[in-house]
Amino acid sequence: MRRVWWPPAIGLVLCALGFGVSGYLTYEHYTGSKSLSCPATGGIVNCLKVTTSIYDNIHGVPVAVLGLVFFAVMSVFQSPPAWNSGRREIRVARLVWCVFGIATALKLVYDELFKLDAICLWCTSVHVLSLLLFITTVFGTVATAPLPDDFDEI
Repeated sequence: MRRVWWPPAIGLVLCALGFGVSGYLTYEHYTGSKSLSCPATGGIVNCLKVTTSIYDNIHGVPVAVLGLVFFAVMSVFQSPPAWNSGRREIRVARLVWCVFGIATALKLVYDELFKLDAICLWCTSVHVLSLLLFITTVFGTVATAPLPDDFDEI
Protein backbone atom coordinates (compact mmCIF):
# COMPACT_ATOMS: atom_id res chain seq x y z
CA MET A 1 0.00 0.00 0.00
CA ARG A 2 1.21 3.49 -0.78
CA ARG A 3 1.57 5.98 2.03
CA VAL A 4 1.22 9.70 1.37
CA TRP A 5 1.27 12.54 3.88
CA TRP A 6 -1.39 14.86 2.51
CA PRO A 7 -4.75 13.05 2.96
CA PRO A 8 -4.64 12.97 6.77
CA ALA A 9 -3.07 16.43 7.00
CA ILE A 10 -5.65 18.12 4.78
CA GLY A 11 -8.51 15.96 6.03
CA LEU A 12 -7.90 16.73 9.69
CA VAL A 13 -7.62 20.48 9.04
CA LEU A 14 -10.92 20.43 7.12
CA CYS A 15 -12.56 18.38 9.89
CA ALA A 16 -11.33 20.80 12.56
CA LEU A 17 -12.67 23.79 10.62
CA GLY A 18 -15.99 22.03 9.97
CA PHE A 19 -16.29 21.00 13.61
CA GLY A 20 -15.62 24.59 14.68
CA VAL A 21 -18.26 26.10 12.39
CA SER A 22 -20.75 23.36 13.28
CA GLY A 23 -20.03 24.02 16.95
CA TYR A 24 -20.75 27.72 16.46
CA LEU A 25 -24.01 26.93 14.66
CA THR A 26 -24.96 24.46 17.40
CA TYR A 27 -24.34 27.14 20.02
CA GLU A 28 -26.48 29.59 18.05
CA HIS A 29 -29.23 27.01 17.66
CA TYR A 30 -29.50 26.37 21.39
CA THR A 31 -29.23 30.05 22.35
CA GLY A 32 -31.94 31.16 19.97
CA SER A 33 -29.55 32.66 17.40
CA LYS A 34 -29.32 35.83 19.44
CA SER A 35 -25.69 36.51 18.50
CA LEU A 36 -25.66 34.99 15.00
CA SER A 37 -23.06 36.86 13.00
CA CYS A 38 -24.66 37.09 9.56
CA PRO A 39 -26.83 39.57 7.69
CA ALA A 40 -30.56 39.20 8.30
CA THR A 41 -31.75 41.96 6.02
CA GLY A 42 -34.35 39.94 4.19
CA GLY A 43 -32.19 39.44 1.09
CA ILE A 44 -30.76 36.23 -0.29
CA VAL A 45 -28.11 36.10 2.47
CA ASN A 46 -30.13 35.54 5.61
CA CYS A 47 -28.66 33.12 8.15
CA LEU A 48 -31.44 33.66 10.66
CA LYS A 49 -34.10 32.63 8.13
CA VAL A 50 -32.15 29.47 7.29
CA THR A 51 -31.11 28.45 10.81
CA THR A 52 -34.60 28.91 12.24
CA SER A 53 -36.50 27.30 9.37
CA ILE A 54 -38.24 23.93 9.32
CA TYR A 55 -35.27 22.65 7.29
CA ASP A 56 -32.91 23.21 10.22
CA ASN A 57 -33.86 19.81 11.66
CA ILE A 58 -33.63 16.34 10.19
CA HIS A 59 -35.85 13.86 12.04
CA GLY A 60 -35.92 16.23 15.01
CA VAL A 61 -32.14 16.62 15.24
CA PRO A 62 -30.69 20.06 14.54
CA VAL A 63 -28.59 20.12 11.36
CA ALA A 64 -25.75 21.80 13.25
CA VAL A 65 -25.56 18.87 15.68
CA LEU A 66 -25.50 16.48 12.73
CA GLY A 67 -22.58 18.53 11.40
CA LEU A 68 -20.73 18.03 14.69
CA VAL A 69 -21.31 14.28 14.48
CA PHE A 70 -20.26 14.15 10.83
CA PHE A 71 -16.98 16.00 11.39
CA ALA A 72 -16.19 14.11 14.63
CA VAL A 73 -16.60 10.73 12.93
CA MET A 74 -14.83 11.95 9.82
CA SER A 75 -11.85 13.12 11.89
CA VAL A 76 -11.38 9.51 13.04
CA PHE A 77 -11.47 8.35 9.41
CA GLN A 78 -9.03 11.13 8.45
CA SER A 79 -6.49 10.26 11.15
CA PRO A 80 -3.05 8.99 10.08
CA PRO A 81 -3.67 5.50 11.53
CA ALA A 82 -6.89 5.22 9.49
CA TRP A 83 -5.16 6.36 6.31
CA ASN A 84 -2.20 4.06 6.93
CA SER A 85 -4.43 1.08 7.60
CA GLY A 86 -4.58 -1.39 4.78
CA ARG A 87 -8.03 -2.55 5.85
CA ARG A 88 -10.54 -2.37 3.05
CA GLU A 89 -13.41 -1.83 5.52
CA ILE A 90 -11.90 1.44 6.75
CA ARG A 91 -11.33 2.70 3.21
CA VAL A 92 -14.92 1.86 2.21
CA ALA A 93 -16.44 3.26 5.42
CA ARG A 94 -14.50 6.53 4.98
CA LEU A 95 -15.81 6.90 1.42
CA VAL A 96 -19.38 5.98 2.37
CA TRP A 97 -19.40 8.40 5.33
CA CYS A 98 -18.01 11.14 3.09
CA VAL A 99 -20.65 10.48 0.39
CA PHE A 100 -23.32 10.62 3.11
CA GLY A 101 -21.96 14.00 4.22
CA ILE A 102 -21.82 15.52 0.74
CA ALA A 103 -25.29 14.17 -0.11
CA THR A 104 -26.68 15.81 3.02
CA ALA A 105 -24.92 19.08 2.14
CA LEU A 106 -26.40 18.99 -1.38
CA LYS A 107 -29.88 18.42 0.05
CA LEU A 108 -29.45 21.36 2.42
CA VAL A 109 -28.19 23.63 -0.38
CA TYR A 110 -31.25 22.65 -2.40
CA ASP A 111 -33.51 23.52 0.54
CA GLU A 112 -31.81 26.89 0.99
CA LEU A 113 -31.92 27.89 -2.66
CA PHE A 114 -35.26 26.48 -3.81
CA LYS A 115 -37.43 26.27 -0.71
CA LEU A 116 -36.23 29.13 1.48
CA ASP A 117 -34.82 31.54 -1.12
CA ALA A 118 -32.09 32.35 1.39
CA ILE A 119 -28.50 31.31 2.00
CA CYS A 120 -26.65 31.08 5.29
CA LEU A 121 -22.97 32.00 4.91
CA TRP A 122 -22.02 29.83 7.89
CA CYS A 123 -23.92 26.87 6.47
CA THR A 124 -22.33 27.46 3.08
CA SER A 125 -18.89 27.33 4.67
CA VAL A 126 -19.76 23.91 6.14
CA HIS A 127 -20.98 22.76 2.73
CA VAL A 128 -17.77 23.94 1.06
CA LEU A 129 -15.68 22.21 3.74
CA SER A 130 -17.70 19.02 3.19
CA LEU A 131 -17.06 19.26 -0.55
CA LEU A 132 -13.32 19.80 -0.03
CA LEU A 133 -13.29 16.88 2.39
CA PHE A 134 -15.05 14.72 -0.20
CA ILE A 135 -12.51 15.68 -2.87
CA THR A 136 -9.60 15.05 -0.49
CA THR A 137 -11.04 11.67 0.48
CA VAL A 138 -11.63 10.53 -3.08
CA PHE A 139 -8.18 11.59 -4.31
CA GLY A 140 -6.55 10.34 -1.10
CA THR A 141 -8.21 6.96 -1.53
CA VAL A 142 -6.95 6.73 -5.10
CA ALA A 143 -3.44 7.87 -4.07
CA THR A 144 -3.23 5.27 -1.31
CA ALA A 145 -4.77 2.42 -3.26
CA PRO A 146 -2.94 -0.89 -3.01
CA LEU A 147 -0.23 -1.34 -5.60
CA PRO A 148 -0.65 -4.25 -8.02
CA ASP A 149 1.97 -6.25 -6.07
CA ASP A 150 -0.02 -5.68 -2.86
CA PHE A 151 -3.15 -7.41 -4.17
CA ASP A 152 -1.69 -10.76 -3.16
CA GLU A 153 -1.54 -9.56 0.46
CA ILE A 154 -5.17 -8.44 0.65
